[in-house]
Amino acid sequence: MDFSVLRNLITRFCAGEENWVDNRTVYVGHRQPPPGAEAYIPQRYPDNRIVSSKYTFWNFVPKNLFEQFRRIANFYFLIIFLVQLIIDTPTSPITSGLPLFFVITVTAIKQGYEDWLRHKADNAINQCPVHFIQHGKVVRKQSRKLRVGDIVLVKEDETFPCDLILLSTSREDGTCFVTTASLDGESSHKTYYAVQDTNAFKTEEELDTLQATIECEQPQPDLYKFVGRINIYQDGNEPAARPLGSENLLLRGATLKNTECIYAVAIYTGMETKMALNYQSKSQKRSAVEKSMNAYLIVYLCILISKALINTVLKYVWQADPNRDEPWYNQRTETERQRHVLIRAFTDFLAFMVLFNYIIPVSMYVTVEMQKFLGSYFITWDDEMFDEELGEGALVNTSDLNEELGQVEYVFTDKTGTLTENNMEFIECCVDGHIYVPHAICNGQILPGASGIDMIDSSPGPGGQEQEELFFRALCLCHTVQVKEEETVDGIKRGIHQGKATSFYISSSPDEVALVEGMKRLGFTYLRLKDSHMEILNREDEMERFELLEVLNFDSVRRRMSVIVRSSTGEYYLFCKGADSSIFPRVTTGKVEQVRARVEHNAVEGLRTLCVAYKTLTQAEYEDVCHRLNSAKLALQDRDRRLAEAYDAIERDFTLLGATAVEDRLQDKAADTIESMHKAGIKVWVLTGDKMETAAATCYASKLFRRSTQILELTTKRTEEQSLHDVLFDLSRTVLRQQGSMTRDNLSGLSNNLHDYGLIIDGATLSAVMKPAQDDSSGNYKEIFLEICRNCSAVLCCRMAPLQKAQIVKLIKTSKEHPITLAIGDGANDVSMILEAHVGIGIMGKEGRQAARNSDYAIPKFKHLKKMLLVHGHYYYIRISELVQYFFYKNVCFIFPQFLYQFFCGFSQQPLYDTAYLTLYNISFTSLPILLYSLIEQHINMDILKKDPSLYRDIAKNSLLRWRIFIYWTFLGVFDAVVFFFGAYFLFDNTTFTSNGQLMTTNTQMMFGNWTFGTLVFTVLVFTVTLKLALDTHYWTWINHFVIWGSLLFYVIFSLLWGGIIWPFLNYQRMYYVFMQMLSSGPAWLSIILLITVSLLPDVVKKVLCRALWPTTTERIQNVEKLYQGHLSEFAPLASLHAPDRKRGDATRNGSHRRTNWCCLCANLLWRNTP
Repeated sequence: MDFSVLRNLITRFCAGEENWVDNRTVYVGHRQPPPGAEAYIPQRYPDNRIVSSKYTFWNFVPKNLFEQFRRIANFYFLIIFLVQLIIDTPTSPITSGLPLFFVITVTAIKQGYEDWLRHKADNAINQCPVHFIQHGKVVRKQSRKLRVGDIVLVKEDETFPCDLILLSTSREDGTCFVTTASLDGESSHKTYYAVQDTNAFKTEEELDTLQATIECEQPQPDLYKFVGRINIYQDGNEPAARPLGSENLLLRGATLKNTECIYAVAIYTGMETKMALNYQSKSQKRSAVEKSMNAYLIVYLCILISKALINTVLKYVWQADPNRDEPWYNQRTETERQRHVLIRAFTDFLAFMVLFNYIIPVSMYVTVEMQKFLGSYFITWDDEMFDEELGEGALVNTSDLNEELGQVEYVFTDKTGTLTENNMEFIECCVDGHIYVPHAICNGQILPGASGIDMIDSSPGPGGQEQEELFFRALCLCHTVQVKEEETVDGIKRGIHQGKATSFYISSSPDEVALVEGMKRLGFTYLRLKDSHMEILNREDEMERFELLEVLNFDSVRRRMSVIVRSSTGEYYLFCKGADSSIFPRVTTGKVEQVRARVEHNAVEGLRTLCVAYKTLTQAEYEDVCHRLNSAKLALQDRDRRLAEAYDAIERDFTLLGATAVEDRLQDKAADTIESMHKAGIKVWVLTGDKMETAAATCYASKLFRRSTQILELTTKRTEEQSLHDVLFDLSRTVLRQQGSMTRDNLSGLSNNLHDYGLIIDGATLSAVMKPAQDDSSGNYKEIFLEICRNCSAVLCCRMAPLQKAQIVKLIKTSKEHPITLAIGDGANDVSMILEAHVGIGIMGKEGRQAARNSDYAIPKFKHLKKMLLVHGHYYYIRISELVQYFFYKNVCFIFPQFLYQFFCGFSQQPLYDTAYLTLYNISFTSLPILLYSLIEQHINMDILKKDPSLYRDIAKNSLLRWRIFIYWTFLGVFDAVVFFFGAYFLFDNTTFTSNGQLMTTNTQMMFGNWTFGTLVFTVLVFTVTLKLALDTHYWTWINHFVIWGSLLFYVIFSLLWGGIIWPFLNYQRMYYVFMQMLSSGPAWLSIILLITVSLLPDVVKKVLCRALWPTTTERIQNVEKLYQGHLSEFAPLASLHAPDRKRGDATRNGSHRRTNWCCLCANLLWRNTP
């Protein structure tokens, strides 16, 4: 009896999860292995649904309520509402319950709508059609129904629906070509291989007979790592085991190219795919403003508790006198009087809490939600952020973070498709000092590129002609480009030769395609690789054939690649191309200095340069090369090292032919956008999966790195030469050398008189830096790395896996400064960092819409980021910071007189204001003006904000919501409240009885009573807080006038109607005729005007003095903008309006800027009066 089956079962089910969870067995086509081979154990795996949404239909209500009640204000008002339901309080439960219900409902609707959009996008992906192989036939099903083990048919230009193991392809050699742009940002073609044993199964019927199992590791997020093996069962023999690696694994999100079709088996599905595992889990992002609001709320909660506690204590002190016990008309029962004093005191404490609870502005959260939701439409309506090519504008997926756009300190950007168009273009080549530009323009005529135009020196002589053609042949032969025999791809025609538009080039390197296409424009056309022979067409349209013997592939350490070919005449050539630093040291002959000068010139222009060299080989030398390469390739141990040694020995003693220049075309205005962000004090990091050389060239072209920037490398190449510990400390000493004499500004990068550093780090080194230290002696590398980064003006991280991008963002986000971070990208490989950053922005690029779908905001092009941050972000932050401070201010003004009133009513919890006023103060009387202000206020013209990015620094670090400003607004509210209360109190100081028994004030001839007093205070309050906002408004439109003066008019009309009519639905009407009688008194009118003036005067005086003596940059520009009436850009350099250097003396500072402003004013007046 064979016990192996039983043993396998016992091992799987009884040995414990840790013994078997690290691998999985997949049955290809769900077919059981032959009897006696292995036990068939069905395993459960997730389906192929992708979920980027946060809620479901069933958990939306409880989950959303939980998230909303995590907010301190919402939880507080819930408690107040419950207290009002339980005990007898001075105000109705409706006054707290209704606003709370409104806030919760509005927020839930907004967040539910946003999540519904995500569900809609998920369904579009999950319902995409996929072709399955079932019972020997092709069946079409939805993507979400795909299961692990299904055999899938994928056709050219289709995207892989899940992670697949390649079984067979339509190509005879068992290869297929794939683009992984949405995963790692590289749009170049990569080659993947089918196992030769399964590549024989070419049809659906043949695949239906395949019996195989795949054993592999459990899902893990590393895109470049996969370990497994496939067991193929044939004719009852022992299974043939073949290794599987990353070259056999096709990842979800990648696209099949240049291959008619493939068959593959699903191995990881749904949220277990590597792309999904690289997504960060969605979490609720909270802005810095919201955190400040919560902090202020805690302060006001403490003030509220203090008020209630003081009033409770004083109440019982007051009632300690028997003559001041509770009056009989309060109708307290004997049972209530007999209750324990602590219970009565606690009940009174809660009643005071309810009476004063309006100091916590619940309506502020309603207004903030409305401001964010309505304000987000200004981004979508912005015509300047509309892209004609895509036919789309900016999108707002989450409006909760609008103001965070004005607080960004770090921008983390992808490279390919974000900074660049991902479109390489051949610019020129230099052969022995002669410059060749394809399709050059000479005397206004476009000359044919095939003629080889010499733009600088005279045409080369006969010897030079031979070198020139050898250079062109070298570039036509030294590459890994493939030719696709197709006229169109993605709807774009790509011809190879004029009149012979039948093919186009594809390669793993876009540079190679650009070089080969450039040679075609200069007269040498690469045709194809056929039967190990490379065919090219020369200028005379004659075909030349070279036998391809060896390819020495490119690697980032050597930074070059070579090919060995044999011509039709039997000569052996070794052609080599690579970076100038790796070619020049290996060159023995050639015009090195001329070529070097041109390379340096092109590097300054931001072009990507390569040098080309060659040498001829004899038969004996070629055989020696073959022997070296074969012995290295067959080595089982240290294969990479032995290959590197062989390459080093072979690639020597070259003759330099020339150099090339290729442009990786940046997106329109990408360099200007990065430069503006630098001026705004924002640090820019580039995180890319691309090679270091490619990424560095883009950084120079985009002005992230300047020519004066000293590049510091923290790469695998350097850590192989030194230990990571030594490299980090060397770099740390380098960047901190100048800190002894001057301090570096952490926010703005570098000042002009400091050395400019740029850091380059790769993924492997980053993993070592992020790895926890094994012992205390090695120290914490993260802190050293962060210190280096803080002192660099720009950082480039290359060869980054998607999860590493998120780790970098998290590392900066959680550093001790806690800076606000923004991540921007266009592919699925950027989703992790987009979700990790405080603000995530997706670009609607060529790499799919995963980034745009998972982002907080989506924009068509990188250049739109400039306006989004410098204009929209600036405005959003200014508006909401004023909204928050103003709400706390007006509620202090509102409730502090109520607190003072308790000292004059025996602490009886008597409200100062009528119930209608209590309810409508925040809902109707004062809500619309601040809402409108927070939507349309423009303290500075948007053209100036775009022209002078340094204004962004004025609002950095949450500067308008700092504690100093918060305390100022609070004390201003307390001062105004004292003026309201005691001003009205002294008006009622002298009272007399009238003939009909009413109590009248002597000086105003008004009826003296509780509601008259409260109404007078409330009237002054409403007018003061509204006019305070009017004084703060800089951008006036007819809507502002309508809302501000309309709100005051509405209050007057409402009060007249509320007290002027006997309402039948009211049981009692205590406000009847109160407001009209108050307005009938002339002295009352004067008193209202006087109290409003006294309340507003200190704030006005403070602003006038500060603007005159200590103006900020923003205030300077506001003043000059008013003087110039829109002509600021004509005569006033904005730099002259910036805040002066604090280190200079006050006299020098004030005098110089006074002269500047007078000169600007005089110039403007002269200009305006000149005919």
